[in-house]
Amino acid sequence: MIRSELIQKIADENPHLYQRDVERIVNSIFEEITDAMARGDRVELRGFGAFSVKQRDARTGRNPRTGESVAVEEKHVPFFKTGKLLRDRLNGKA
Repeated sequence: MIRSELIQKIADENPHLYQRDVERIVNSIFEEITDAMARGDRVELRGFGAFSVKQRDARTGRNPRTGESVAVEEKHVPFFKTGKLLRDRLNGKA
């Protein structure tokens, strides 16, 4: 599902809301999650999962085309851990 499909589904299920308002709400939610992660905070949505930021240390990598060693800088990457309810539902237990 992509963002526009999510917006359309929510708008269809809530006919009392205008689609532009639903779009603004969805964008605000994603923006808040992104801003919190940029600050290094953890975002937990009960029953769904938790978004966090993990730090990867600097290392020596290898260019797959030439085989030469390349210095890879330290970086922060997004990480998502599923919640128990989502995991159970995906495995047919709920």
